[in-house]
Amino acid sequence: MPHDSGDEGRAPTTDAPEHAGYGPANTHRSRGGSRKRRWRAVTGAALGVALVAGGGVAYAWSHLNGNLKSTDINAALGKNRPDASHDGAMNILLLGSDSRAGTHGRYGSGITGARSDTAMVLHVDKAHKKASVVSIPRDTMVERPACAKPSGGTVPGARQAMFNEAYEVGGPACTVKTVEKMSGVRMDHYLEVDFEGFKKFVDELGGVDITTHRAIKDANSHLSLSAGKHTLKGEQALALVRTRHGVGDGSDLGRIQLQQAFIKALIHRAESIGVISNPARAYDLADTATKTVSADSGLASADKLLGLAKDLKGISPAHMNMVTLPVSYDAQDAGRVLPLPKASHQVWQALRDDRPIPKSATANSVAARTDSPVSAGA
Repeated sequence: MPHDSGDEGRAPTTDAPEHAGYGPANTHRSRGGSRKRRWRAVTGAALGVALVAGGGVAYAWSHLNGNLKSTDINAALGKNRPDASHDGAMNILLLGSDSRAGTHGRYGSGITGARSDTAMVLHVDKAHKKASVVSIPRDTMVERPACAKPSGGTVPGARQAMFNEAYEVGGPACTVKTVEKMSGVRMDHYLEVDFEGFKKFVDELGGVDITTHRAIKDANSHLSLSAGKHTLKGEQALALVRTRHGVGDGSDLGRIQLQQAFIKALIHRAESIGVISNPARAYDLADTATKTVSADSGLASADKLLGLAKDLKGISPAHMNMVTLPVSYDAQDAGRVLPLPKASHQVWQALRDDRPIPKSATANSVAARTDSPVSAGA
């Protein structure tokens, strides 16, 4: 899910940080059976229910396929990658880019290109009953490998680079390569959405319900919410997941908490929209979804996305553990964070071993000091 500070004229990521910094000086029972079945069916229904009747099936399916954009990650990265799992477990890199294409300057002027300002590794266990999500702060300092440029040529590797630079210099393939290098975990797929796509999808769902535990106001993202219950449509939802100045210490860590809470709220919304009883709406949702995402070529077709939805249908929000990569503040630069080596290894090893991430792995991270001011549901 995309996010950005909303700051006007942001400097390139290799310059001084755009925000005040991360450092301490800135610190301020599952539902009923029928309802659960509706949630489990919603994504598959969105791609499939409206397509099972009459002679329009082939046309509709072809139309959905034509909406999708893709990148051949396997061809771009070659064979020098972590081993793929063969027991049914799966890892998907979820990217939110801050591309302003088509926004006519509404989210900052003088900003070109795009970065992966949201990155989450979704690990689905071999039984496809539980999932772990690891958010990677965009300002994490990492070793970035050499990457092929989308336009041709190669970008040299860097020993200390901001994580979100990988997308800027080498697109999604470079981001996948960087995640695999830092984690030792094979990414089976990636999915990406940008600002406009995110808004359209939320609007197609009819909005998402959240509860704020205190007022949130951020002049940069233009979000202003009182404490209480809210139904956020696309524009407000985008502002929420871009907000950071109004929460925590004003850094990306607080924003990640908002994003994780919003994902759970999105799932709760999907439980209740009644897709099965409304085939027309199901197709509209599928049409919007396929228009708003980009994926690797192994996933970029309606039938493969439907297959993925079926694979994931048994995972409820209660069985989704969401964490942030364990990090510390960078003493050399208050606007950056550093992975905690031992704790980060525990997180990635748990994914490689298809085990739950131990709570001890994130206990000493500065991210653990930030509580989300938002919860799912209204």
